[in-house]
Amino acid sequence: MLLLALDTATPAVTVALHDGTDVIASSSQVDARRHGELLLPAVDRVLAEAGLRLDAVTGIVAGTGPGPYTGLRVGLMTADTFGLALGVPVYGVCTLDGLALAAGLEGPFVVATDARRKEVYWARYADSRTRLTDPAVDRPADIAGQVAGLPAVGAGALLYPDTFPRAHEPEHVSAAALARLAAERLAAGGELPAPRPLYLRRPDAQVPKNYKVVTPK
Repeated sequence: MLLLALDTATPAVTVALHDGTDVIASSSQVDARRHGELLLPAVDRVLAEAGLRLDAVTGIVAGTGPGPYTGLRVGLMTADTFGLALGVPVYGVCTLDGLALAAGLEGPFVVATDARRKEVYWARYADSRTRLTDPAVDRPADIAGQVAGLPAVGAGALLYPDTFPRAHEPEHVSAAALARLAAERLAAGGELPAPRPLYLRRPDAQVPKNYKVVTPK
């Protein structure tokens, strides 16, 4: 097994290689505006660090968000392209699940990333490998009662200390954690879903009201 994992659902552009036993190389850079520019050089850098070629990869792991459309699509389209070119499977892992694993907490806690617009993408966890709720997007004040008293990790939690007073790092997801989680699930005989994006919001672009369709005569 040689998994190439990547995620662009948060401001972090993160890539890792996992050989079925452990992470053998990884790279993470935080730059919310340069996902497309930074991702492929990061893949090259990780492969070079491991002394391997891309054609040695046996599977691709992509973080599926939730995240903003512009950033998230960069990682997912790259993962799909690698999978098609190499003829290997592409697996999806929820970005929040990767943050939860990296946090390493054993009791109930919350993962929250920055969704902008004064909102967070979030989910509750029983432990670092067990998610209790589906990912959602909400204003922090609207979920205060659901997360009260719980530790929290992620950039979204750190941004809103009134709602998440027990917030701490990790701030962003790492592909190393995604790769570990995917390798564990595959080794246990579990199935991983296809990499379908978790946008959770309707597109910003909307057809204007009273839009008049012009048809040729």
